[in-house]
Amino acid sequence: MSAALVWFRRDLRSYDHAALHHALKTHRPVHCVFVFDTTILDPLPRLDRRGEFILRAVEELAAALRAMGGGLIVRHGDARVEIPRLAAELGVAAVFANRDYEPGAMARDEEVERRLASTDFREFKDQVIFERDEVKTQGGTPFSVFTPYKNAWLKRLDPADLQPWPVEEYAAHFAPPRDDAALPTLQQLGFEATDLAELKLPTGMSGAQALFRDFTERIDDYAARRDFPAVKGTSYLSAHLRFGTISIRQLAAYAHAQSSRGAATWLAELIWRDFYHAILWHHPRVATQCFKPAFDALRWDHGPELFAAWCAGRTGYPLVDAAMRQLTHSGWMHNRLRMVTASFLSKDLGLDWRQGEAWFAEKLLDFDLAANNGGWQWAASTGCDAQPWFRIFNPVTQSEKFDAEGCFIRRYVPELAGVPQKFIHAPWTMRAAQQTACGVRIGHDYPLPVVDHAMARTRTLERFKAVRE
Repeated sequence: MSAALVWFRRDLRSYDHAALHHALKTHRPVHCVFVFDTTILDPLPRLDRRGEFILRAVEELAAALRAMGGGLIVRHGDARVEIPRLAAELGVAAVFANRDYEPGAMARDEEVERRLASTDFREFKDQVIFERDEVKTQGGTPFSVFTPYKNAWLKRLDPADLQPWPVEEYAAHFAPPRDDAALPTLQQLGFEATDLAELKLPTGMSGAQALFRDFTERIDDYAARRDFPAVKGTSYLSAHLRFGTISIRQLAAYAHAQSSRGAATWLAELIWRDFYHAILWHHPRVATQCFKPAFDALRWDHGPELFAAWCAGRTGYPLVDAAMRQLTHSGWMHNRLRMVTASFLSKDLGLDWRQGEAWFAEKLLDFDLAANNGGWQWAASTGCDAQPWFRIFNPVTQSEKFDAEGCFIRRYVPELAGVPQKFIHAPWTMRAAQQTACGVRIGHDYPLPVVDHAMARTRTLERFKAVRE
């Protein structure tokens, strides 16, 4: 057998790994590498939690590979240079990697393949259940609406699609650890220590499995609890799915094997993930343009002060502000609130969805281009949404419905801690004496609403009508 190199990217685990399985099964010895890619990491802020999250995951991956008799070579540089250089140094016949679907990553991989010259570059499906054009309409075209896609996805699903790719049974084919496997420090990577430990966010494969075990005890209630940010209703696995510290096949197989409504609802969320990856692959223009081309003509407002208020959680709408502060505090936001805040930015503030998408891309630990872009375009009605563009979330009624007692609001907007439930969703409706009794002056301690929702709704309808007409 000839030697091979497995290039880890957003698949930081040592089990159920397509590229690693195929390399070990067909080559010997098999080397493993992870590149701290400067083209990705250098533009990030020094306090970005992703740097630390990745480093912790890579540390655990390296230990797991050593335990199987292998090792992890670590490089810090431009992957387009480092991978071909290492492949030549090791004299491997092939480089194995799991496929990425983002336009920038695909361009990087094409460049790596070109520079590898006579060395094979082999890619595998690993981060989704169905990729690219594996799920199509009866007419052979890509789906543009989720529900028909989900139905076709479920119809196509075969037990084999959820089977893991074994690794340990081929462990004898690992190349032994090298002396140059030391990991860089966080500071050497250009990052400063963050509050990951303080936030008690589990990292690496072990952290992902701990979260998954916890969720399996709650999955039956997922459908009933998932929309309420003050309760523990979601899986909290999004960052681990983003970096591949847990296998999508493991999660989908478990959900598919259950019979509860909660499990079926969560499986549908995993299918949404496949759907948005397929959309990005078929329509890479969505990274910068509207999925529905007609809406590229929308005339968005210019409001830097409004955008700054939205980012800071100072809009005067408590649920919106609590959500935005949760994002800053933890690098995560509840999915219901992602929809609410995105709708508020695009349809209440009248700002271009791309501004909000970029802010989420900077702040979210679980940032994934396909899901982030898809979610933002859905909320802005420029993307894959079967509902009409005149669906506009009311931030007050959303608050009343999904945080009825104001528990989530009071956690992240402490200025409103003393406001009674009657006024917590619209505190500006309190009289001056009531505000004094609550210990908050609206317009001083907490802002008045930056826009009137009813007026903003009218403007949004006019904005979309102008394009539709």
